[in-house]
Amino acid sequence: MSRVRIATRASDLALAQSRHVAAMLEEKLGVDTELLPMKTTGDRLQGPLARVGGKGLFVKEIEEALLDGHADLAIHSAKDLPAAIPDGLALVAFPERADPRDALLARERGSTLMELPGGARIGTGSLRRATQLRALRPDFQIVPLRGNVPTRLRKLEEDDLDAVVVACAGLERLGLADRIDERVATDAMLPAVSQGILALEGLQNDALARDVAVLTDADTAIQVAAERTVLQRLNADCNVPLAAFAEPRGERLWLRAMLADPNDGRTLHAEGEAPPSEAAELGTRIAEELIAGGGAALVERLRHEALA
Repeated sequence: MSRVRIATRASDLALAQSRHVAAMLEEKLGVDTELLPMKTTGDRLQGPLARVGGKGLFVKEIEEALLDGHADLAIHSAKDLPAAIPDGLALVAFPERADPRDALLARERGSTLMELPGGARIGTGSLRRATQLRALRPDFQIVPLRGNVPTRLRKLEEDDLDAVVVACAGLERLGLADRIDERVATDAMLPAVSQGILALEGLQNDALARDVAVLTDADTAIQVAAERTVLQRLNADCNVPLAAFAEPRGERLWLRAMLADPNDGRTLHAEGEAPPSEAAELGTRIAEELIAGGGAALVERLRHEALA
């Protein structure tokens, strides 16, 4: 195949990510690439995603383009991927992970989370971030916020916010890393499942899918296996404040996970370690610990509340 058609969301960040991966494909495989920007349902909707279908709304049209033959590959922010991948498709490559941490962007430059004034107004569209922010500082006022990164930066001033919280990786890929006031430690805010990771999706058992595996970073693929197993075992979506973060520590893989009730702030935590070769098994074990603590019932209740 001399030209690879790559489906992607049309946002500035998605295009920047896709251009980066396209350049890698051209270098490694000697192919030409063509980006196919698409506006997904998730990009068009303005309300809370949990009430209208969750994370899958950011990938639905892109996956349909793969299945109907209009695209050869798709590039996603892995944290936008729902637990289930459609039949006939597969996640085929994971380039090296960027910074997985959350970033604080403060109106008063140089501020950290703990230095923000009492009652500070913090903008975020993530239940996971909102829950952890309230746990750190119960005085924070959480302001719902959606839109791309430039929009969120603009709303920092327009909506009279003291700060917004977004992903470090997105700011880095947009060349905006110097706008970060604090890279929040994972001990304070555990990242979303696969935050900072790009996922290439293609047709299952396709020759191209096998070829693009050359872009996979081994450590990143191991982290994805552990973190997404937690997501899949819990069958969670964006209506659930779920975090899972795997990182290598010496010759072991350490996995931490958090599941929270956004109504009362109650949180379930689990962590453990295993050899990297047992990443998926580690993810299953950590998910089972959350389930044993009431996680399955919580996920089910939150799903029903989101649809009510």
